[in-house]
Amino acid sequence: MMHTSPRYSTILLARRQRGVALVVALLLLLVITIVGLAAVRSTTMQQKMTSNFLDRQIAFQAAEAALRQGEVAVQAATSPGNFYNCTPTGGNNCLVNPMADANVPTSQYVTVAQTAFDAGALSASQPQYVVEYLGNFQIPSPAVSQVSSCSGYGPCSSNSTADFFRITARSGPANAGDRATVTLQSIYRK
Repeated sequence: MMHTSPRYSTILLARRQRGVALVVALLLLLVITIVGLAAVRSTTMQQKMTSNFLDRQIAFQAAEAALRQGEVAVQAATSPGNFYNCTPTGGNNCLVNPMADANVPTSQYVTVAQTAFDAGALSASQPQYVVEYLGNFQIPSPAVSQVSSCSGYGPCSSNSTADFFRITARSGPANAGDRATVTLQSIYRK
């Protein structure tokens, strides 16, 4: 015989509710765990991005310091013969990036002295630069009106030609591994 008493029905209903409550609690715990793991992953990714950004900024500053040292070397040079010859008659087939050119002798790679710029412990290594002599060319007329009667942006002189140099600077070695490497170039007129 079946018991149809209200007390028996209440006991059965309570047992079913305990089982449902356990399932709901486990589902909520699972959702909270997934949200927590997503937050941890997002925080870890942001830390990696910040670290990479810092490394890139340090590499950029080192490359820019090497670029300025290359300009100082060009200004101090008495002859363009001290630099890698990329003139049309020089016989060298110069690539856009001399740091990737196997024809450029390693003696042309100049590592910036720590007394001029100290890359410090945060950088992969001291920056380097290469100076290439492009030749003596006509100074182009500026496309802007000038207050003085001089052409070009330099001091007034009777010279209508100038020596042009390409300076390529790199923040560190090409095989820097997982470190940022920045390469910068400028054309310098002397």
